[in-house]
Amino acid sequence: MTSNPLFPFERNRYYAGKMLTSADFAAEQGYVNNKRRFLNNLMFGSGIVCGCNVYSLDDLSIFVESGLAIDRLGREIVIDVSAVKKLSSISGFDAVESNLLTLCLKYKEEPVHPVYSVKQQGSTAEYEFNRIQEGYELFLMDAAEAKNFFEMETEFLTQGMLYQDGDYEIQLIMPATVCRNRYAKVQLKATKVSSADVPFSFEGKLQAPSFLSAEGTHELEISLPSMRLMERESISQEYWVFVQDAMTTETSLILKKDSMKVRGEEKSLDTDFSMKILISDISPRALVDRELGKVSLELQSMGNVQDFICLADISLLRTEGAYIIENIEEKSVKKYIEAPAQSVERSEYLDFFRGTERLGAGMRQDMPLDLSVRNDFFSENKLQLSTGTLEIPIGGKAKAGDIFYSGEVMHGLGAGAVYAEIGQEFIDEDRVKGANTKSTIFGRNDLFPEVGKRIPKTETAVKVLNDKGSFIAAVTFAEDTDCLMLSYRWVAVKFAGIDTREEELGTDKQWIEAETPTVVLGVRESYYFGVRFHEMEKCSIGYEVSEEGGGQVSVDGVYTAPNKEGVFEIKITCIDRPYICTYAYAIVKKK
Repeated sequence: MTSNPLFPFERNRYYAGKMLTSADFAAEQGYVNNKRRFLNNLMFGSGIVCGCNVYSLDDLSIFVESGLAIDRLGREIVIDVSAVKKLSSISGFDAVESNLLTLCLKYKEEPVHPVYSVKQQGSTAEYEFNRIQEGYELFLMDAAEAKNFFEMETEFLTQGMLYQDGDYEIQLIMPATVCRNRYAKVQLKATKVSSADVPFSFEGKLQAPSFLSAEGTHELEISLPSMRLMERESISQEYWVFVQDAMTTETSLILKKDSMKVRGEEKSLDTDFSMKILISDISPRALVDRELGKVSLELQSMGNVQDFICLADISLLRTEGAYIIENIEEKSVKKYIEAPAQSVERSEYLDFFRGTERLGAGMRQDMPLDLSVRNDFFSENKLQLSTGTLEIPIGGKAKAGDIFYSGEVMHGLGAGAVYAEIGQEFIDEDRVKGANTKSTIFGRNDLFPEVGKRIPKTETAVKVLNDKGSFIAAVTFAEDTDCLMLSYRWVAVKFAGIDTREEELGTDKQWIEAETPTVVLGVRESYYFGVRFHEMEKCSIGYEVSEEGGGQVSVDGVYTAPNKEGVFEIKITCIDRPYICTYAYAIVKKK
């Protein structure tokens, strides 16, 4: 490891009569070299450009192919001729005691071509080296130690500690910001922090509002198999989740209460585990470009940098005083640089593959890219129709001419020109059937004298918010009225061709329910209320705490209990079709 000495840049200034010394010529070479290496580092990074493949030649020797690499200081490392090396003769072999070694490549300079020194000063030797040859050096180090150099802190990733004891640490790692309607990777990582020979296994369940697992649920089962790791060794498991198009810019991953098992035994955390994740509308490429681009040059060069390249992991079978090369692994070790000169071949090779979405283990190939599916259908010959109910609070006595408004109602037909109308609902007596039935009057209700005494005389209007896909209803009274609340049925219509979206009406068979209708929590504890959909496809869900002071619930369903005991109701509603709703209950007790 070494610090980065490439800048600030300083070049010679020439003027008439200037006396040039060896220091001036060295500065000239240093300026050109450092500028080139500076651009290599920032524009290409470090890794293998081509070649540098490693093969097992026999039980004791390896074969290293010619190739080119660039280290983190931007220096080009050229293996000009393929080489055969006996493993025990490579530097560092005697210092490594484990059976897993990493073969590394390092830049090396060597003075060559001694010549007679014409002008000797002081203790200057009679001969000086006339050239500096740029070469390379191969060396071996412990694989666990080599991997530690690759880990670096970044604001792009966020991580939380799920579990830790004197032997193991279990972390959850994923991007701090994820992109809507895209997949995101969640990494479960275990690290051994002691030298004790202790087995380990882990199981748990994460509640994932705004995310969908491979099974299409808001719950992600995570686990690590029984294992025995060496000190500082790590193992990880990857999971892929889909980011829904939820109406929120922030969500959480929550460890489900009493779901964690360590070595087969249930464990509980001292505090609730919750990891905050931001949701963005930009593409993954733009997100990554932004995160990489905002790192300052000072931070890029701060501290020590890795000055070697890892070529391969070599596992050995050791006996007393001898060894045998068991296996050579390159795929998980090598890092390649995308060279612009390879762009044509890269494009041709990629043409043999389809699809741009990366699927993790367990992901179904037929899984739709947008798992936040709505009940949409498209037809040029059908109307787009949506309906629901709304209430307008009056609050008591109202005078003739008073105007009252509803809240904003999402009609579910998307943005664009929509016709919406509301009609007053009331209970009517059906003399034929001998029972009460629900009726709706659209327009002036005073034109139906038989119901005029039971409902107030009103006139209504609807304001459609075209760009938001919603509307607001208004009502005014023709006479003084004593009324607390008015109930209305609304209908919204869009003609095919005005917009590309059509909403299929829900049926009585379509309904939702909370995955856990009732949950017992401590004060200030959090819980995610997942939703099951019956006879309908998934849609956007809204949450609301019915009682004031009954806690808080985020737009993605994470409920936080209040600082008091009680039973509190949470209303769960389909945003596009608010007539489809259900309720969940939180029983809050002080522990």
